[in-house]
Amino acid sequence: MKSLASVPMGELLVEKSHKVAVDATSVYHMAGISSYAQGLFEKPAISGAETGYKVFHRIEAGQLVLSTLKGWEGALTVADSRFANRFMPPHNLLFDMNPDAVEGGYIGWAIRRSKVWAALKHASKGMGARRETVNAADLLAIEIPLPSLTEQRAIVSRLDRAESAVATRGNAAADVTTEIEATLRAAFVRIIADAPRVAMGDIAPLVRRPVTIDPDGSYPELGVRSFGKGLFEKPDLVGAELTWQSLYRIEEGDLVFSNIKAWEGAFAVAEREHHGKHGSHRYLTCVPDAGRATAPFLWYYLQSEEGLYQVGKASAGSADRNRTLATKRLQAMKVPVPSLDAQLWLDGLQAKARAAKAAQTEATEHLDQLLPAMLDEVFGSSAL
Repeated sequence: MKSLASVPMGELLVEKSHKVAVDATSVYHMAGISSYAQGLFEKPAISGAETGYKVFHRIEAGQLVLSTLKGWEGALTVADSRFANRFMPPHNLLFDMNPDAVEGGYIGWAIRRSKVWAALKHASKGMGARRETVNAADLLAIEIPLPSLTEQRAIVSRLDRAESAVATRGNAAADVTTEIEATLRAAFVRIIADAPRVAMGDIAPLVRRPVTIDPDGSYPELGVRSFGKGLFEKPDLVGAELTWQSLYRIEEGDLVFSNIKAWEGAFAVAEREHHGKHGSHRYLTCVPDAGRATAPFLWYYLQSEEGLYQVGKASAGSADRNRTLATKRLQAMKVPVPSLDAQLWLDGLQAKARAAKAAQTEATEHLDQLLPAMLDEVFGSSAL
C-alpha cells in the first residue's frame, strides 16, 4: 500500500463502555476475551448474586473491546453481532468507531498486529504480567495509516479472503492428519488381533548402562516429553558439577521412559541423533529383542489407550509427581507381539505417516506466515 499519513486511533474511536448496574435477581450472559488476537468467546451465564462486581459493561456489535489486564498480550478485538448484549467485567473497555472515517474491519485487522500489543505493553503500568495494565489513552495514542473508506473496504476484503483460505487449508491438513491416524489405528488393530501377549521383560528387557563420571568430562543429556512428543536435548552436564546424580548411556533403538511421567506418555524411541547421549537415574531404557520386536511397534502399542492404561497401572502413587514407574511392573506388563514382518510393516506405515504430517505442518506454517506478511504490507513493517 502506498505511504499514508498515520492517524492516532483517538481520532477514530471514542470510549463508550455501557455500564449496567448488577442486579442480584438478574441473569447475565457473559463474554471473555482471549489473548493473541483470538477474539471474544462465550462464557456461561451467571446471576447477579454470583458475582462481586457492582457493574458490568454491555457489548454492542461493532465495538472495539480492550482488556486493560491483557491488552498488551493481544487481548483486544472488534465484537461481531454474536456478542451483542453480552456482558464483561469492568476491566474490559469498549469503544465506538466513527463510521464516516473508518471501517470496523480495518481497525480489527490493524489491532491484530503484535506491534500494537508491544506498544500497549510499553505504555502499561505496574510490574509483572499479572499487574501490567493498559488504559484507554494508551490505545487511543497508537497511530495507524488511514486510506479512504473505499480502500479500507478493499483491504479488509483481501485480508478476509486470505484468512479464509488459510483456515480452509488448515482444516484440510487436520483432516489429512486425522485420516492418517485412523488408517494407522486400523492397521494396528488388525495385526495384533490374534498376536500372543508377552511380558516386556521377555521381549524388551530393562538395560542400564551406568556412566563413570569424569570431573573434567562433559555429558550431553536428553529429556523426554510427555504425550508421545519424543526426546529432546538438554544442556550438557559438567562432570565436576555432578554431585549426586547418576547418568546412564542411551543408544539408538532404546525405548526411553521417564519414570515420573511415563503415565502421561513420556517415553520415546531413541533415534540415531540420540545415540551415546545420557539420561539421569530418572530414565529407564528397554532394549527390544531385535529378532522378535521393534522399538517403534512397542512404542505405538504403549502409546495406545490400552498401552497407556498398562503404563498407568505400573506407575504407583496417586499424585502427579508421585506416580513413579516401577521397574518390576514395567517388566511384567504384557504386550502384543505379532510377527516381525507385521511389526516392520506397521513401522513403515508410521514412517510414512510422520512424513505426511511433517509435510502438512510445513505447508501450514508457511500459510501461517502469510497473514503477518500481508499485515506488514498494509500497515507498515516498521515499529509503531
